[in-house]
Amino acid sequence: MTQTRGWRLVLAPRDAPQSVRRFAKRARQRRLRAALPWLVALAVAALLGAAAVVVFATPVLGVERIDVAGVSTLSAGAVRRAAGVPDGTPLARVDLRAVERRVRQLKPVRTVAASADFPHTLRLRIEERTAVAAVVKVGGFVLLDAEGVGYLPVEAAPAGLPVLRLADPEPGDATTMAALTVLAALPPFLRAVMTALVAESPTRIRLELTGSRTVVWGDATENEAKVRVLEFTQIAPGRTLDVSAPGVVVER
Repeated sequence: MTQTRGWRLVLAPRDAPQSVRRFAKRARQRRLRAALPWLVALAVAALLGAAAVVVFATPVLGVERIDVAGVSTLSAGAVRRAAGVPDGTPLARVDLRAVERRVRQLKPVRTVAASADFPHTLRLRIEERTAVAAVVKVGGFVLLDAEGVGYLPVEAAPAGLPVLRLADPEPGDATTMAALTVLAALPPFLRAVMTALVAESPTRIRLELTGSRTVVWGDATENEAKVRVLEFTQIAPGRTLDVSAPGVVVER
């Protein structure tokens, strides 16, 4: 039978020869050097584990403040409530994309960016919608942005904001988008005398002007040509000018 010789490290007795003690010392040093990387790795792993527990499972680095910037229509409190992040929630565990989705449910919010600012602050940067018109509604108005989103009820149309009459303004709605296209094409001289832009369908748009005057606009095409006609045409009070086909203008 073949025997396998096993080696083991033992301490040399005090009365052992000097050469034996030196050999034993060098052996211990080699063994310690071999084990040192593993000891360091275990220590680092232990530290990382403890740090992870502190960061992800305790309120030591929890949310103490939600900083809201960019709001004027909304209150910072309304945004914080929509964010839905309780005090003390570990900041590293906050799902920033989920927070953004919840805040975007507030209609006045056009965009939102959430970020973590350690150790204790959640930052929310808001871009609110900008009104381009006020749409007549029962009991007041609703502010409408350039994307066709009605986002804020108001009792009265803000000064200087055009008034639209639309049955059901919605983003992507053909009538809403046609009305916004025409509105964007109107120069200041028309906006100054317009009391309302009425859109009954994408092809039935008209301008109501001061002095009981009306401009039949038609659809949202040839807007520049229609504007040029109105630059050089006077409309008498109580009269209607049809520029829906700008090459053939009809007054009645």
